[in-house]
Amino acid sequence: MKAAERNINDVKVISYYTGYIVIGTALLMLIPILTSIILKEYEPLIDFIISINISLIIGFGLILIGNTNKDKIYMEWKHGLIVASLSWILLMILCAIPYYLSGHMKSFLDACYDVISGFTTTGVFLLQDIDHLSVSLNLWRHILTFVGGQGMVVLAIMFLSSKTQGAYKMYVGEGKDVELAPNTRNTTRLIWIISLLYFAIGTFVLWINGMFIGLKPMRSLYHAACIFVSAWSTGGFSPMSQNMLYYHSFSYEIVTVIFLVLGALNFGLHYAIWKGNKKEIYKNIEIQTFTATILLTSFFIVKGLARLNVYPNATAIFRKGVYGLLSAHTTTGFMNLYARQFALEWGDFAILVMIIAMLFGGCACSTAGGFKALRIGIVVKGFIADIKKSLISDRRVKTFKYHHLKEHTLDSDVVKSSALIIILYMILFLGGTMLGCYYGYPMLDSAFESASVTGNVGLSIGITSITMPNPLKVYYIIAMYLGRLEFMAVFALIGFTIGGIKKLCIRK
Repeated sequence: MKAAERNINDVKVISYYTGYIVIGTALLMLIPILTSIILKEYEPLIDFIISINISLIIGFGLILIGNTNKDKIYMEWKHGLIVASLSWILLMILCAIPYYLSGHMKSFLDACYDVISGFTTTGVFLLQDIDHLSVSLNLWRHILTFVGGQGMVVLAIMFLSSKTQGAYKMYVGEGKDVELAPNTRNTTRLIWIISLLYFAIGTFVLWINGMFIGLKPMRSLYHAACIFVSAWSTGGFSPMSQNMLYYHSFSYEIVTVIFLVLGALNFGLHYAIWKGNKKEIYKNIEIQTFTATILLTSFFIVKGLARLNVYPNATAIFRKGVYGLLSAHTTTGFMNLYARQFALEWGDFAILVMIIAMLFGGCACSTAGGFKALRIGIVVKGFIADIKKSLISDRRVKTFKYHHLKEHTLDSDVVKSSALIIILYMILFLGGTMLGCYYGYPMLDSAFESASVTGNVGLSIGITSITMPNPLKVYYIIAMYLGRLEFMAVFALIGFTIGGIKKLCIRK
């Protein structure tokens, strides 16, 4: 195949599948459209009708550009990675349209900021006057979080032909690699079955709890669905501007802790336990690491807050300190205190612990962000293995292994790839910290906010606002996007784009 033909084929493959993902996600706008009709919210109804039509036109246009028999094409790894990363950019822009048309956003950039925050399950926002937001738009925010947690590509693959051999490559491009079934299509279905079953259970529990604390039945159901979606997707959005403070309920906080921890666990682990493999809970290196880091950071948070006498008793320390730490470590971002209380009350040590917890994050192939416990466990075990190798005889060959759903050999390539991703996260975090300092924010505040967006957490120390500089907003958007897709898919898109530009320049 000639170079020109290869380039055309690349564009067709990428265009076709990107269009498919755009259409699949755009059709979700039917939910807020129906909600608007039922509740007679006519202005939001018009906003969503405009948005869905624009999205469908672009989606079908991309499919027509592709115009390829999807059962006969060969999707390369670069295609799958680029489709995943490109579809996220397009969907950020398209799904921001109803936000912008609502009149609750200062600019379209702010609307894109909130959409990517939802898709990446981060949870920071620039939306104004949330307490008076239409139900349909507020519901749309939480739909984006729920779909983003599982993945837009994951959603689209469920409806693609099982013969599509490139499905796994797109799936990996979205930052997942767990295989729950022999083919990717069934794997994505299982992911959604797991999520929807938890959704039914979690919403019911929160609904009952909401009525117990004084919410009316229908309002309690609405809040239950939204809060569960944010907890399970480790997204941090709430129907009200005060977030978890709005409920003033210890029982509500306990229920959300359960589901945000479950949401931060690997889908493969959920499936293994459902199949009866309960040993995986304590044999898995990822769970061992995740448990250890949660216990350590919780201990340090308690010590730091107790030393400063920030809270009067153990219950208060748990409700504010440990809850905040778990929200940070699972990258959920639920807040039951005001943003500036971190800076004014917690002290530097506790803030530093929170920064570390946000960067650590949850488990791989979950809805959580951050380094991921699996990578941390592999790097630590690799370091220990190197020490052991240096202490044994040169004539003795010892193979080191780790358990993650099954036995794996701990080779240098696995350790290096895990370390590389952690280094990239650190570079992204440091870049955000430096940019925050450049614009005049205190260093610790800048580090806190940068860790939050890099780890897809959503906690804020007060920097995120409509008044922050636009370059900082753009950097945070990039950080959320890179952190969620874990770099490689985005790098593939950048490389493909630069390569295409170079070819055009050479031809001219």
